[in-house]
Amino acid sequence: MKRAISWEDVKKEIFTPEQIQNYDAKFEFIAAIVEARIKSRITRKDLENMSGVAQPVIARLEKGRTTPQLDTILKILGALGKTIKIVDIAEAKA
Repeated sequence: MKRAISWEDVKKEIFTPEQIQNYDAKFEFIAAIVEARIKSRITRKDLENMSGVAQPVIARLEKGRTTPQLDTILKILGALGKTIKIVDIAEAKA
């Protein structure tokens, strides 16, 4: 019987460590934005009104289908009462 292959195994075969790190960081970033919006009970339409960023752009960002410009990210984060913090990678992993 064949052993089931995990996503972690496949990921390591297909992607470089740098690509995995970038993907994981992007996923965590998007998840944090979605979590902040939902915890604040803000709809995407509300966030559009608060940030000036069109709801379809917000939806694409939350689904990981786009890589928005920094200005767009800052508008969304500002509307959620959040900002970006630069940290050492080693610190972020701890």
